[in-house]
Amino acid sequence: QEQLLESGGGSVQAGGSLRLSCAASGIPSNYCMGWIRQAPGVEREVVSTFDYDGTTVYADSVKGRFTISKDNANKENGAYTLYLQMNSLAPEDTGVYFCATGLNCWYLAEYKKWGQGTQVTVSS
Repeated sequence: QEQLLESGGGSVQAGGSLRLSCAASGIPSNYCMGWIRQAPGVEREVVSTFDYDGTTVYADSVKGRFTISKDNANKENGAYTLYLQMNSLAPEDTGVYFCATGLNCWYLAEYKKWGQGTQVTVSS
């Protein structure tokens, strides 16, 4: 059973940085992982994904500012830590950031398990 727990959210001023972490367990080796955000009144948006083969993808809105990475130190047990380093944050980056896992991480409907989310607030 997959479990995901995000941390690292908070409030920062525009131009600042935050690093999100997602402690994941029970993740099958062929699953991808992703960060998805939901701003108030807006549909959830895939921000970045990390595929099982190490391929990373970013939404155009965050390219060059956000970096996704994954710690595989405990992969034999299906445990990983997924990170999202967010630099040059802007007010439009405000939202709840979710960590999730599934088989095709660029499509919201394909995610199998979600974390509870962590709030990121960027003030101007």
